[in-house]
Amino acid sequence: MRWTSAMVCVVLTAVVPLLAFAQSEPYPNRPVRLIAPAGPGGNPDIWGRVLSERFTIALGRPFVVENMPGAGGVVAANLVAKAPPDGHVLMLADSGALAINPALQPGLSYDALKDFTPITAIATLPTAFIVPSSFPAKTPAEFIALAKKDPGKLTYGSAGPGSIHHITMAAFADRNDLDMLHVPYRGGTQMVNALLAGEVQGGWSGIPNVRGQIEGGLLRALCVSILVRSPSLPNVPTCDEMGVKGFDIATMLGFVGPAGLPPAIVATLQAETAKALRDPKVAERMVQLGVVMQENGTAHYQKFVRDDLERYGAIVRKLNLQIK
Repeated sequence: MRWTSAMVCVVLTAVVPLLAFAQSEPYPNRPVRLIAPAGPGGNPDIWGRVLSERFTIALGRPFVVENMPGAGGVVAANLVAKAPPDGHVLMLADSGALAINPALQPGLSYDALKDFTPITAIATLPTAFIVPSSFPAKTPAEFIALAKKDPGKLTYGSAGPGSIHHITMAAFADRNDLDMLHVPYRGGTQMVNALLAGEVQGGWSGIPNVRGQIEGGLLRALCVSILVRSPSLPNVPTCDEMGVKGFDIATMLGFVGPAGLPPAIVATLQAETAKALRDPKVAERMVQLGVVMQENGTAHYQKFVRDDLERYGAIVRKLNLQIK
């Protein structure tokens, strides 16, 4: 059979893409940026470093953590949303970036459901309801009674307006019809210092920030903010156990990439994350940090993000909390 130029073109058209696919490098083919929307020591930073070490070994390319604090995760989220969907720019995202900020700031330039590929959930990050050890309340009911006795007199601290600490206490106060004064600080550590100094009478804190002070008797934990006890504070009941039924507010830490991330890359990252979380050393670290491991997979994480958006949106609308 004689080959015509047209026939050659047809064959080449069919073969060249296959050759290109066969010769393409496996993922990743260069260093991967893991964006942590927090400073050093924050949960996204800690877990970014835990995963980056294992990913680098397993996948043969450096996974490099980049701290990018600013505007409660908005700066980092904007960068990742606009990155090419090739798996070389990823983010350790929490509910602040994906749910709380969209609720507080409706004009954000990214959409949490449309502009990211949810890869997998990692852990739930509960907070603990903390008071100074000298404060008379030893249970949530006693705190509620004292707050109702002197409306507007009790003060509570937070890590800043719109922080999970602020929203959790605002929701707790609304649920129990409390009138308290909000005193925002520049971060969780400053808020804990204020509690230790007696500047404020209460607050919700990430567990790692206060575990030592609770165990040392300097602070008292009245309850934790989710429906299961924290493995790092097993003797501290949930709010639900203590009579504030159904109270369940926390942030979820998860792993996302830009929208359109190829399924093969998602599957690779899910598998390596699951391996990392099964490591006994990582499990021990999770207990130390007071986090609760979450089910691995895209569908579970995507549902949590949707539920988070509804949950925080409802709280923000009801309490008229907004940051302009």
